[in-house]
Amino acid sequence: MATTQLTPAQHAILAYALEHTNGKIDWFPDNIKGGARKKVLDGLFNRALITPFGTAWFVAAEGYDAMGRTRPTPASLDADPEIEAAVAAAEAEWAQEKTTERAQAKPRTRENSKQAEVIRMLQRAEGTTVRQICEATGWQVHTVRGTFAGAFKKKLGLTIVSDRAQGGERVYRIAAAPCKRPSQS
Repeated sequence: MATTQLTPAQHAILAYALEHTNGKIDWFPDNIKGGARKKVLDGLFNRALITPFGTAWFVAAEGYDAMGRTRPTPASLDADPEIEAAVAAAEAEWAQEKTTERAQAKPRTRENSKQAEVIRMLQRAEGTTVRQICEATGWQVHTVRGTFAGAFKKKLGLTIVSDRAQGGERVYRIAAAPCKRPSQS
């Protein structure tokens, strides 16, 4: 195992914290003031030897290792029955609210999807514009055009036609399916 090389200042700061303040960094040698303190703290932090807790710094587990000290064992967390009961009640209330929301929400089906809404708009006699589709679905223009090319043309095989009135917006429609001629034999 490689040993961590510490500067004399880093060693003195960590040693003092471990021996006098239960690992809290609150003492610096007299020759380390102002910006030098920040640099020493940054150096210790960047090497994961100290860790912040609120506004204070404490020696991290790796700092104990670098000093050749045994890591402290974490205090056992005894469950507080009042807190446990409050958490359980809050979770039960949240679960009930979610169940109620799901029961009241209309499930999304193919018939009430945004894609189905756009197809209905394209089937109207007057057709629809990209702007109208964006307003109805919340999609951006590139999403509408991508849906025309991908989902509608390639995947669903729909033929989308467009025309533009003089000075007006381009209007899109689904073209009527061509009639198939009976084969002549």
